[in-house]
Amino acid sequence: MQKAENIKKYKREVDGALANDFLRLAMDKFAVAYRGSRENVFSGMDVNGIIAEVAGAKDAAIARMDELYELFKQNAEKAGITVHLAETALEANEIICKIAKDNDVSKIIKSKSMTAEETLLNHHLEANDLEVTETDLGEWIIQLRHEGPSHMVMPAIHLSRNQVGELFTDVTGKQQPSEDIDHLVKVARQQLRQKFIEADMGISGANFALADTGTLGIITNEGNARLVTTLPRVHVALVGLEKLMPTLHDALTVNRVLPRNATGQAITSYVTWISGPNECKADATGRKQMHIVFLDNGRRKLAKDPVFSQVLRCVRCGACANVCPVYRMVGGHQMGHIYIGAIGLIMTYFFHGRDKAKNLVQNCINCGACKSVCAAGIDLPGLIKEVHARILDETGHPLTSVMLSKVMQSRELFHRFLRYASFAQKPVVGKTGYIRHLPMIFAREHDFKAIPAIAERPFREIWESVRPSVENPRYRVALFSGCVQDFVYPEQLVAGLQAMAGHGVAVDFPMDQNCCGLPLQMMGEKSAAREVAAQNVAAIDPDQYDYIVTLCASCASHLKNAYPKILDPDSIAGTKAKQFSDKIISFSSFMNDVIQVRQDEFTRSDETVTYHAPCHLCRGLGVKDAPHELIQKAGVFAPAQEEETCCGFGGTYSGKFPQISKEILNRKLDDVKQTGADILVTECPGCVMQLRGGAEKRCDSFRVLHMAEFLAKQRK
Repeated sequence: MQKAENIKKYKREVDGALANDFLRLAMDKFAVAYRGSRENVFSGMDVNGIIAEVAGAKDAAIARMDELYELFKQNAEKAGITVHLAETALEANEIICKIAKDNDVSKIIKSKSMTAEETLLNHHLEANDLEVTETDLGEWIIQLRHEGPSHMVMPAIHLSRNQVGELFTDVTGKQQPSEDIDHLVKVARQQLRQKFIEADMGISGANFALADTGTLGIITNEGNARLVTTLPRVHVALVGLEKLMPTLHDALTVNRVLPRNATGQAITSYVTWISGPNECKADATGRKQMHIVFLDNGRRKLAKDPVFSQVLRCVRCGACANVCPVYRMVGGHQMGHIYIGAIGLIMTYFFHGRDKAKNLVQNCINCGACKSVCAAGIDLPGLIKEVHARILDETGHPLTSVMLSKVMQSRELFHRFLRYASFAQKPVVGKTGYIRHLPMIFAREHDFKAIPAIAERPFREIWESVRPSVENPRYRVALFSGCVQDFVYPEQLVAGLQAMAGHGVAVDFPMDQNCCGLPLQMMGEKSAAREVAAQNVAAIDPDQYDYIVTLCASCASHLKNAYPKILDPDSIAGTKAKQFSDKIISFSSFMNDVIQVRQDEFTRSDETVTYHAPCHLCRGLGVKDAPHELIQKAGVFAPAQEEETCCGFGGTYSGKFPQISKEILNRKLDDVKQTGADILVTECPGCVMQLRGGAEKRCDSFRVLHMAEFLAKQRK
């Protein structure tokens, strides 16, 4: 469980995880293997269509939560099941404890249940002198180690076989060979078999609760849940209210994606349906006693929240952790309290409170990988940012964040600040264009990459000298630069103009444009983000242009996807924001799909080129083919295995968590080196800053170019 009292202590815990070599290796192997397995198991399927079906089915059930509960209760009680409703985690624990006491239970076996983890059920039962044994292998291992799960599906993924072998040696009092995994499994089976036989009560969770028949559905791989629910004379299921679904058809819709997304399996080893108590010779009545405890714990209130109700769509597949670059570096104990991964950062706030969530929600790099694989289409990064903003509103915004947001809301003041910074940096800028050394307060954690200097003259100052003159243009385009290209990399914008030259593109650069607002959104400064969005929509009239082109993928994604949401859609500004976002296009899409540049326009050299897909381009905008096709027209393409894996920049994230950013970057650069490419091309100035700075520091042999620089360089 995550218990750090403040962000400083949390960062120390993160450092500890980063220093755990086995954890890093295990997470890395799993991330690579999972990507391939998931791709294979979904091959030939309409994944987006299935996800939309799941989201629709879950939303419909969530909207009918109270009605479905009453229907389930009515049908379950007809079948002889006793149904309870617990308002809180403590109430659920007390109900289950009372059932145990009323039935003279002393020994309990349990199958895996995240809902029971949520209520800390084991702690409560053990405090009441009840013996509880977890029977899922991973859960049993972490129970013996007195730890929480580090993954919702694979709770002991952070442990090596040697650690498990040593643990089993202690438990059995005999030396156990850790190199023989089959032997370790047999040891666990022997130890647990006696627990199954002796148990008076079995406690399970459930994946589905079908209202029309009062049936529970349980999806497992180990078979222990069947023993838990059938052998003891009392069975208690602890089930979250969000597991209620109208019919079997709805449950099967979810089950088409759940095992595929969780472990890359088409179907799990066991799919169990329970519609009432079975025969039980150990009970005087001849039948098992069966209880179902539904847990609210804030779910009914959450179901009515217009923004956060989608959290209840979660099917607990754990895929959001599987693809998270931060989870890959630090594991689950630093990426959740009870619930792990992106969904865990959100659920922690609602189920366990603000204090447990306040540090965790800051550890999101906003790469969008979680959203792209979510089985229920939940906007995970958007909700994480929303939780962060709520916590700041409740506890107060940091002074530095408030001051920075004030500065950025005033374009003139912000740009004046950047110009002063350009002047002030001169004593520490070397001939290479990088800052020679950082102030000491930053140097220790941020020296893993070379930091570029602010340009002597921003793009807006040289605009009139580079402005193209085009008669009878085919396209009228507004250029949105973003802060980094305007003030740090103006040469990328100049290269973009050179790449467009000769194609009848009349380019304008509206001077009143400001920061896109994404950094403010990441800091939780929603009001300031809304203000700069309104400024930009006012600065660039979409009616005057065919397209608004931006060479920054992060800006493009924020302008296109966020503006229509953060500006009131019913207001004039909101209507304009929709028109504005409709005109936004990435540079590579404009060059490849609109202008349709040809191969014969470029000089192809022998240099090989690999590509890093910016998160906000490949996932935020869904642009994947255009960059590949442009590189193939202008050079020799050498694809990288981890092309779509985040580079570790994440805007303000790299500044806040430099130790994680560094490790993600090194993994990325190692992958680039394996391609043997001479040039690494990308399409976001933030990625360029991270990758070029890292490669410079490591003395890697390849060059890092923005797509515009690459195309301009290769033009005949």
